[in-house]
Parts: sequence; structure tokens; C-alpha cells
Amino acid sequence: MQSNIILIVSDTFRYDLLHRRFQVKDGVVANLDRVERFSSDSIEFTRAYHASFPTVPNRADLFTGRYTFTYFDWAPLPRDWVTLPIILRKAGYTCMMIADTPHILKDGYNFDRGFDGWIWIRGQENDRYKTSPLDVKLPCSPWKLRSVETTIQHIRNNYGRRYEEDWIPAKTALEAVRWLEENYNRRFFLYVDFFDPHEPWDPPRWYVDMYDPGYDGEEVIYPAYGPCGYLTDKELTHIRAMYAGEATLVDRWVGFLLDKIDELGLLDDTTIIFTSDHGFYLGEHNLIGKSIIMGGYHGLAPLYEEVAHIPLVIRFADKLGLDGGVKIDALVQTPDITATILELAGIEGKSYMDIQGESLLPIVRGERRVIRDIAVSTPSLIKGVRAGLRVTITTDRWSLILAPREGVCVEEAEITFIVDGEPRVLKPFGRVDTELYDLRADPRQSVNVLSEEMDVAVDIHRKFIEFLSKLGASIEVIKPWLKCMGLNS
Repeated sequence: MQSNIILIVSDTFRYDLLHRRFQVKDGVVANLDRVERFSSDSIEFTRAYHASFPTVPNRADLFTGRYTFTYFDWAPLPRDWVTLPIILRKAGYTCMMIADTPHILKDGYNFDRGFDGWIWIRGQENDRYKTSPLDVKLPCSPWKLRSVETTIQHIRNNYGRRYEEDWIPAKTALEAVRWLEENYNRRFFLYVDFFDPHEPWDPPRWYVDMYDPGYDGEEVIYPAYGPCGYLTDKELTHIRAMYAGEATLVDRWVGFLLDKIDELGLLDDTTIIFTSDHGFYLGEHNLIGKSIIMGGYHGLAPLYEEVAHIPLVIRFADKLGLDGGVKIDALVQTPDITATILELAGIEGKSYMDIQGESLLPIVRGERRVIRDIAVSTPSLIKGVRAGLRVTITTDRWSLILAPREGVCVEEAEITFIVDGEPRVLKPFGRVDTELYDLRADPRQSVNVLSEEMDVAVDIHRKFIEFLSKLGASIEVIKPWLKCMGLNS
């Protein structure tokens, strides 16, 4: 079975944006009707989790089908790696990248390598794109911002917008549509990477007003990562409204792209995949962001459901003869997307790329019920266990947030480039401990049941160590995790 493949990634798109589950405030929920319609005609994998975290490592997993957190960090794509577009090109696919996510393209990061063509829509976040206007008015007090310099750069990059088509998600979708109009009669792989709804949040005003009209306070469009107590209740609610507004903007333009796919008659022989790299805390667990950044220091926060759980919706070519609106609750991860694409293209992936993901097609066809019993989500493990590093291991019922027993603090300064390519010194913040949650009884992860369910935690920990060994992780990577905090092992 060979089909065209369109892979759409929306950065920082929380899984609960689907099905109107994201609540801005009492009585107000995010309404993403285009992606909702797409989901109702597709197969939704309701228990999808990212593997490597965040943006750049996630794309490394996606392009290789591997759990790269055992040997890779936020870094340029190595030139000797065999990647998905390289293999698809050899199989006769025309491969195109259209992206506005800056971190995979700027500063020589090479993620365009292997594609026949690529277009980078400029202007997101700290992209060094424009130098004017000189005077920029900040939307809030500077101390509330994660980076004043990045906020100014983003405002400069996007100065002078008038119409919705001037916003970056619209530009990205329009480029994708133009490419399809010229290439729809070829066998193709189209990769579309939207950076939104990643912050800074600055959708057209009417998208914010639909969720929080009449707000007249400061707009913290690029909040400092960490405990969210520095924000007033109204500011935090408005942040949730800005995030929902930007997600709705993305939904509008993803829908525009989906409509064009239909208009061109591509649905019968094109597989369309929609997913994200991770979510974002918007007040949950008393956090804002996805890690902790204070000045020149960077700490790693636990990866709870709001960040580790991702959307994954696939409309297979000709729907594989299945009805739309199917939900599958098997645990799946980002590398499985790669394996699935290779099978759809008729390629024996493991012989080319040594991939570690598993194709989802056997689950879809009903040949298998599960492909794994744990999902592992983590920042890179190659720099040891400093800065509060914890690994999240998810099962069908449990979420174990695992903290190593030793090595939390080190004397030498270690630099990280996550989450935006800017160098910061790794440093732990707050209490670092192992946590266990029963996702069936406590989906919001508010009650740590580690002491009551020690046997469960020990068993999951054992499976995690076995998983690292199966991946071929080095002893240097595995050793710090043999003994973990709070476990009787």
C-alpha cells in the first residue's frame, strides 16, 4: 500500500484542546471545530505520548523513528543520520518541508536535509529576522517575561500586520496549499510544521476576545517559566484565553489546508497525520511553561499529562475501509509515527533506518491490541541527572514520574540549549522526588500514591530499565536510574 503522506505538526498543542476539553474559565472552552471535524472522520489515538522532549529532540525522534533521548540532545541534526525524507525520496516520493518553527532550521540545525525542497516562513519567536522598528512597546511588565529580548524580536518580526493572512500560521498554510496545487499529481510526502500555539501568543485580537472579552490588564504573551504565583488570577485567565485564541487560529488554517486537500481530490490516496511535540502548563500544578527558567538558569520540571500527552489523529488513505471517528486507546509514541509512514510507503523501515518505533497499522487493522506496555517521555539523558531531571513512564493506568537517587546536584556548570536555543546553566529548582499517579482515578495528577502503591512503582521502574537496555542505551545513561528516590529498591 503506497499513499501520499501529509504530516502536520502543531507545536505546543495540548491534547485536551480536542473535544472542547480545554477550559479557559468557567463556562468558556476552546472551540477548534476544523480539527474536531477532521478527528470525527479519522482515527484518534487517545493515549499518544511524546518521547524525546522538547522541540528539537522531538523532531529528531520523528525524522528517525528512534528514541533519541538516549544519545542526542538539543543540537543540529547530524549529517550522517539517515532520515525519513531521505528514505522516502529513494522510494520515489517528492518530499517537501514547509515550516515556521525556527529552531529546526536556524543556526545550521539541518532538519531540512533530505527534502527535495523546503520553505521557511520567517518571524517566529527569536528568529533573527528584522531589526526595526527600533522602539518596541512591551505588552506587560518586563519582569513577567521569560525573555525581554525575544519578546522584542518577535514583535519586530511581525510588525505591521493588518489582515489575518499576515499572521504566520496563515502564511504557512497558504504556502502548503500553493505547493499542493502545483504538485498534487505526484507521489509526495508533505511535512508542515506550525510553531503556534507556542508562545509568544499574539493572534488577531478577535481570537482572544472570543474567550476573554473586555480584558484591560497586562498581556503576558511570553511568560517567565516556573511557579505561576507572580500572575494575578485575571492575568492567568487571560493567558489561557490567548493560548486558546492562538490554537483557534491554527485550527482555522489547518482547516484551510484540509479543505484544499479535499478540493484537489486527494483524500482517497493521501494519509493525513496531525500531532504535536508536547503541551504546556497554564496554571496546572502551579506552573506556567514547560520547564523552569529563572535568569540565566534552567531547571527541568516534571512532565505531567498536560505536557507529555499529545494529540495524534490519522486519516488514512481511503480510510482503510474503516468508519471515521474511531478512537484507539493503546499507548503510542512519536517514533511510531515514523514507522507507520514507512509501512504506508511500502518500505521495510528497519532495514534502512534501524528504527525503534512500531507501525500503528496492526492496531488499526485489529491484528494487535497493544504495541507497548509503557510510554517513556523525557528530556535527553546524555548529560546525567542534573537540573531536576525526571523521566515520565506512563502505563495504561499509571503515571510514574521517576527521580534518580543520586546526582541531582553537581558542582560544574552544564549548559543547555533547550527550550529555545539560548544557552543557560542547568540548575535544579524546588523539591525533586518520585511521584506516582493513578490516571483512572486521578487524571489531573493531584494525589501522589507512591507510598500506597510501591509495588506498582517498582514494577514500572523495572520495565523502564529493561526498556533502556532494549534501546541499546550506554551504561553511563542507564546507571543513574538504577536507584531512584522513594523506591524500595
